[in-house]
Amino acid sequence: MTQQDLSATEIEDLLGEQHIGTSYDTPLRSDAFDLSDEEKISRISHHFREIMQTLGLDLTDDSLNGTPGRVAKMFVKEVFSGLNPENKPAITLFENKYQYNQMLVEKNITLYSNCEHHFVPIIGKAHVAYISSGKVVGLSKLNRIVQYYAQRPQVQERLTIQIANELKTILETDDVAVYIDAVHLCVSSRGIKDTSSSTITTSFDGVFLDAKRKEEFLQYIRN
Repeated sequence: MTQQDLSATEIEDLLGEQHIGTSYDTPLRSDAFDLSDEEKISRISHHFREIMQTLGLDLTDDSLNGTPGRVAKMFVKEVFSGLNPENKPAITLFENKYQYNQMLVEKNITLYSNCEHHFVPIIGKAHVAYISSGKVVGLSKLNRIVQYYAQRPQVQERLTIQIANELKTILETDDVAVYIDAVHLCVSSRGIKDTSSSTITTSFDGVFLDAKRKEEFLQYIRN
């Protein structure tokens, strides 16, 4: 069977299952921020109410009546807040006064994102490392960078690259490593419904391209 034999919906599903991404940058329209957050919440609430009604749910029920507003606020203020550059964490660099020249590893960073193909959660852990070029950042900022790029519709490959590139830019060094191990609910809760698999993506640059340095980083993660 060729793509000509498939319906538009079947082709869309096929592309999603093949985990096709588009680019390094999250696909955004030029007018993505013309609306305020409150305007977006109002519109999403209206349309999500329509979705619930189409599904046959009784929105006069006390438990369901407030759901469209809650979902809309969650989308804009929480799970997709990383789409808005105003939410990008402010990063301050500090001089590496200790002259620490070994790798710094922040492991087991909790990661919550959403698959852009089905809008269901991606849940896992991110591990990042860097070697100072003379500057350092507060440890919590590494977590915030991960969370910022995770809080948008994503594919894991793009998320990994975005985190790595942001760290290289901020820290002014190519000596950065990123490792993400995550479960995709589009795999575990629908489709194949495989609850035992996870997806691993990595980005190694600078000194982490050296096999010994890479293995050292991976050993820290395993311990």
